[in-house]
Amino acid sequence: MGLWLVWGYSWVASKLGLEYASPLQMAEYRLTLALLTLGGLLLWRRGRFSLPPLWPTFWLGLTQTTGFTLLSTLALLNAGTGKVTILCYTMPFWTLLLARFFLREHLRPVQWLAVLLAFVGLMCVLTPWEGSIGWQGDLLALAAGVCWAISAIIAKRLREQHQIETLDLTFWQLLFGLLPLYALSWLWPQPAVQWHPTFWLILIFNGCIAAGLGWLVWLHLLSRLAAGTAGLNALAIPAVALICAWLQLGDVPSLAEWVGVALIAIALGLLATMSYLFERQSLPG
Repeated sequence: MGLWLVWGYSWVASKLGLEYASPLQMAEYRLTLALLTLGGLLLWRRGRFSLPPLWPTFWLGLTQTTGFTLLSTLALLNAGTGKVTILCYTMPFWTLLLARFFLREHLRPVQWLAVLLAFVGLMCVLTPWEGSIGWQGDLLALAAGVCWAISAIIAKRLREQHQIETLDLTFWQLLFGLLPLYALSWLWPQPAVQWHPTFWLILIFNGCIAAGLGWLVWLHLLSRLAAGTAGLNALAIPAVALICAWLQLGDVPSLAEWVGVALIAIALGLLATMSYLFERQSLPG
């Protein structure tokens, strides 16, 4: 639950941070702080860095860190916070589709009902029947969701084939994902950053807490849950982002958006109840 609250508000913080830096700079600096945070944890715990299998970790970093972070931050520059968040969190549906092909995961009928409710809820928030003029931001956010889904599949397959420490994996995928961002920054000159105290607070929250510790918790969850189930439970985050954007940025949700949030909440409650019942049934005696 704490992860969903932190990640939900991080979207509002990222939107505010774009007043002080470009999307590429925002992605670079927050991920650099995340890398330093995890590197410090590694040194404190073991005093050494163990590299997981190279190529799967590289592709994980390229999709989860480079692709998702940069695309979602660019989307925030072109569209509203609530809508961008919802589109990025089409990730669970892409994850379910990919998991069926690559991980052979299957959902029970009641879980499919939860998926349907969540999908209807997303459509209510997006209101595609009204049309959209900010289609560039929509496409960028959707691409970010696809990148995140691919990274979830890579992480699950990596876990199935190797015994890996979550902290090691999170650190190295962040490092591999950060390198292309610095290369882009070198090739694509950026404006001067406004180093305001507020921007430092945003970077610390989004870098150390949301990106560093947040991705660590996420990869831990993926090691304990099915990829599709983990992705579906993450649908709580757009609801948090929508409410925070309303309270702090003045992005007032429409009636359709409120209905969508309610349907997502029902879907999550259904999934949580099922998980509890299945866990009780699996206990001995």
